[in-house]
Amino acid sequence: MKPRLWLTLLAVLAVVALGWSVVTWRSQPPEVPFAKVTRETIVSTVPTNGKVEPVEWAVARAERSGAVTKILVRRSQVVAKGDSLVELDSTEAQTDLASANARIAQIRADLDVLSKGGRSTDLADIASTAERLKLELDSTQKERDSLARLRAKQAATAYELSSIDQRIESLKLQMKALNDRRSSLVATSDRTAAEARLQDAQAAAALAQARIAMSTIKAPISGTIYQFDLKQGAFLNAGDAVASIGRLDRVNVTVYVDEPDLGRVRKGMPVTITWDALPGRQWKGTVDKTPTQIVANGSRQVGEVICLIENPDSDLLPGTNVNAEIRSESVENALTIPKEAIRRESNQTGVFTLVGDKLAWVKVALGVNNTTRSQVEGLKEGDSIALPTEKPLKVGMQ
Repeated sequence: MKPRLWLTLLAVLAVVALGWSVVTWRSQPPEVPFAKVTRETIVSTVPTNGKVEPVEWAVARAERSGAVTKILVRRSQVVAKGDSLVELDSTEAQTDLASANARIAQIRADLDVLSKGGRSTDLADIASTAERLKLELDSTQKERDSLARLRAKQAATAYELSSIDQRIESLKLQMKALNDRRSSLVATSDRTAAEARLQDAQAAAALAQARIAMSTIKAPISGTIYQFDLKQGAFLNAGDAVASIGRLDRVNVTVYVDEPDLGRVRKGMPVTITWDALPGRQWKGTVDKTPTQIVANGSRQVGEVICLIENPDSDLLPGTNVNAEIRSESVENALTIPKEAIRRESNQTGVFTLVGDKLAWVKVALGVNNTTRSQVEGLKEGDSIALPTEKPLKVGMQ
């Protein structure tokens, strides 16, 4: 046989084989993946994100301006209400207090002098002079009495008697002047002025003491310091925040639930919190407050759901961005199928089931669903359900 004839024969055989393969392939039923209807507990959840905040918190603030001279605490430290956190420079206030106390001591000494009638040296001098004048007056008075008797007997002159009377009058005038001097040592105005100076000094001392007290910044509540960034030498103005303190054994998590899912969320529902920074850890709690309005959160419209979360180790920190899952509903012993198996055909919700080796359409009612599976009614446990495929499916297909 000639070579050309062989080649022609081989070509014909190849075309026949190809045609037979195509016919055989077209007559084969399509390959369709199936899943079984199973009975299980299905939990409907609302997965989202949120942010941690303490339930009870307060900010310690500087009451006066000054430089930080001493730092007494650190971040994450547990403190009691009234514990000292930071000390500010109080040198000027200490100096003012010492000056005010010195003035108070001096003024009180002056008031003591005034209450006793004057300085002791002045009083002693007046008393000594008064005693001397009294003795001299008594002696002169006796001398005058004796001279008066002599005058009655014509033994003394009228001039002598007149002279001694002048001496007595002079002594009396000196004693009166001495009494006036004693009275002038303490005037009412002196005491009033001293008491006014004392009040001023006491006010200055109280102000200095208050400034010294404000130099120590204390914890406003008991709790854990979760925000603290001060360094020694930093300058604070009155009102500046020093530390944020809160109770962290329980925390609030503000969970951002998308508007379509809000109808599934109710107070008291269980919540599970996870944090990417601590993989494997979970924190449990419940929904505490549902939102009263819808707010924008980036491109999302959300409701802010407040969840109360137990945090026994205080390791879920305020300000942390976390993952949240709200368990909205749970059904035990439910028939479930993969969500992707559910179809919409002719305004009906249903699935394609395998009856023998052909497909049949079964209408189903949907119940609780989660991210991957859905509860259904209208099927039996163990039924085979067609999953999505590239080839269109129809009733009766083999």
